Amino acid sequence: MKKIFFAMFLLVGITTYAQNDSNSLSQGSWIIEANTGSWTTGSTAFSLVSTNGYTLYSIGTEGGYFVSDNLALKLGLGYSGGDDMDGTFNYKVGVKYYIIDEIPLGVDYTGASSNGNGASWVGVQGGYAWFVANNVSIEPTIRYNMTLDEDKADSAFQGLIGFAFHF
Repeated sequence: MKKIFFAMFLLVGITTYAQNDSNSLSQGSWIIEANTGSWTTGSTAFSLVSTNGYTLYSIGTEGGYFVSDNLALKLGLGYSGGDDMDGTFNYKVGVKYYIIDEIPLGVDYTGASSNGNGASWVGVQGGYAWFVANNVSIEPTIRYNMTLDEDKADSAFQGLIGFAFHF
């Protein structure tokens, strides 16, 4: 766990040092995101939950490429697991659009697969991008995941805090 925190701080430091004056949301730029959130619905976020002697976790990240100003195509990968359960591979494909460079809106398809079984969701999200540097933003977000497999998974709301690095 200490190594993960050290790597995140190192990445923030390097990214902040590498700032430039160009718009980090412009066509041809990249985004890498690390989110913290709840352990649900094919999570590509970092989470850790321990209750009644059971521990659940998820780890993942998302990245994207700006195909035009303020519009990024994104891909996310993650892994979820815990005590007495098989691990789950999670993936996400979608788009993210920044209104007036500060209000990120996203739509995506999310899937989860474990031992040949899977579930999927369509997610919509909105939040606020607080740029603490030219290329680093903190993005609190509310997300709704609508299940596409009612017999396998439920729909769910999520609250996320995202850390985005733009370059």
